[in-house]
Amino acid sequence: MGLVGVQENGNGEMGLSSLPLGSKNKYRRMNSELREDYDDASRQKHQQDRNNSTRKYVLACAVFASLNSVLLGYDVGVMSGAIIFIQEDLKITEVQEEVLVGILSIVSLFGSLAGGRTSDAIGRKWTMALAAVIFQIGAVIMTLSPSFEVLMIGRLLAGIGIGFGVMIAPVYIAEISPTIARGSLTSFPEVFINFGILLGYVSNYAFSGLPAHINWRIMLAVGILPSVFIGFALFVIPESPRWLVIQNRVEEARSVLQKTNDSEKEVEERLAEIQVAAGTADVENHEEKAVWRELLSPSPSVCRMLVTGFGIQCFQQITGIDATVYYSPEIFKDAGVEGNTNLLAATVAVGVTKTAFILVAIFLIDKLGRKPLLYVSTIGMTICLFSLGLSLSLLGQGQVGIALSILSVCGNVAFFSVGIGPVCWVLTTEIFPLRLRSQAAALGAVGNRVCSGLVAMSFLSVSRAISVAGVFFIFSAISALAVLFVYTFVPETKGKSLEQIELLFKDKHEWHGSEVEMGDVENLVQKEQGSEVEMGDAENLVQKE
Repeated sequence: MGLVGVQENGNGEMGLSSLPLGSKNKYRRMNSELREDYDDASRQKHQQDRNNSTRKYVLACAVFASLNSVLLGYDVGVMSGAIIFIQEDLKITEVQEEVLVGILSIVSLFGSLAGGRTSDAIGRKWTMALAAVIFQIGAVIMTLSPSFEVLMIGRLLAGIGIGFGVMIAPVYIAEISPTIARGSLTSFPEVFINFGILLGYVSNYAFSGLPAHINWRIMLAVGILPSVFIGFALFVIPESPRWLVIQNRVEEARSVLQKTNDSEKEVEERLAEIQVAAGTADVENHEEKAVWRELLSPSPSVCRMLVTGFGIQCFQQITGIDATVYYSPEIFKDAGVEGNTNLLAATVAVGVTKTAFILVAIFLIDKLGRKPLLYVSTIGMTICLFSLGLSLSLLGQGQVGIALSILSVCGNVAFFSVGIGPVCWVLTTEIFPLRLRSQAAALGAVGNRVCSGLVAMSFLSVSRAISVAGVFFIFSAISALAVLFVYTFVPETKGKSLEQIELLFKDKHEWHGSEVEMGDVENLVQKEQGSEVEMGDAENLVQKE
């Protein structure tokens, strides 16, 4: 029996703890599994916390970088009403009115042109600061101006500052944003432009009851406030990681990417892509042509980028959005609305509509993609512009005509805000390679501002010649051409990194609007880098797939 007892104990009979030895092993395994589950849960919570922190940080950067865009929007909105009282106070002519309204867009092209080189020299962040300072000086001069000539000097300076800001904000946001949210975040400048327009309209309505020699000055002075907040923003936002890589400040770039990406793996992938794109990992970097020389004598792929980027920027403006926004009181007066207060109240409705629908674009741009929104936008604008022309030409100044005119204007700005308004800036900052991005984006902004200025400076004269309705029939036809342009020349860029988008334009077939799967882009990346895969490695990849 004793021998049997020993054997039984050895086989797991009751020990000193009154538990089978095998059960102890089982409990140890269970404890180990519990610890592993706890570690997994802890890692998941840590990753979730990092994701939340990253999203908040990137969102804050996008918001602060977009504050310059409020300046442009506010100027557009406030001038539509302030010009009524400026004309009354300073006794300016209709031609001077057109020049005063439109000159800001023309002059801003110089700021946009200088902005590309400036941002490459001093960085994206400090270029935004420079834009705010120049605009502040111009706004102060406009507020205190005793004559049309002094008012024009302030307007010129404000235009240069706005040119800097309009060009650099989308570039900065595109370079700092993670791929999955880049479309939504890069559309923030357009959101803030719309918010600024709404503030301008509200300011017009709020101060319209004051004496004519005071109210327009207060309206313009309020525009200084957003640029003050930009000063505080400089202490929050980092420099663009892509600009830091260009300056060979790789560790600083890695530090910024760690704050704007969810994982270390993603950080290293993005950093490697940026280094390749910037040429810091390529000995051919020293053989590249100067930026402007490459833009003026482009390769086929860069030429395709320029056609797409410059074209979409021009179509955004020659479809008449600035005429609709700047001269909405004139349009509503032609439709039959009477009294300055009623005119300015109608413009507030336009501003609310424009701002509300830009928020729709933010939620849809990374879900539906760029092209679907462009189609909806350009087709809808074509219909609304044609409808506005019909209402002004056929329905006269009755209640039905007034209602349809206001509805058509609101519909036009709504469709603009859903698509071509924000998508235009998103595309321009996405499609160009890093070495060309800031200068090419500046060139696109120049086209945008020139077209805006030409429309703003000619609207009153042309409408006197062919009627306001005739002008909007022309805008409708141009908008229809924009639909064809989008179909022919704009590829889908949703869900692709900036470096992958560059490769879309190297293939002429892909450029003409066709979809490219992520796997195809990765293959193009491998070919572009000249990497070779051995047959055995390829077979392993096939097996994994």
